[in-house]
Amino acid sequence: MKLTINLDDALLDRVVAITGASTKTEAITMALREVDRKARLIEVLKGGLGATTTELKSMFDENSAPERFRNTPSLEPSARVAETPANYNVTANP
Repeated sequence: MKLTINLDDALLDRVVAITGASTKTEAITMALREVDRKARLIEVLKGGLGATTTELKSMFDENSAPERFRNTPSLEPSARVAETPANYNVTANP
């Protein structure tokens, strides 16, 4: 569908850059889909997941609760990944 609309040029340029879209039309379509996706997700969440607050809390491991890490200047050793980082031998020019 063709449509003539007035848009904020700077905002559209930022959306194109953020999305990596190759055209302005593609960027607008991606942005509209994201707004639609978020609205549908909110509706699902508003409907509840069929579980009580207690049941929802029991579904998560309290040791992995993300609020433990808020306002933490550096992660405690227990909060780090257990594995040693792997060396994938990535080269700039394969």
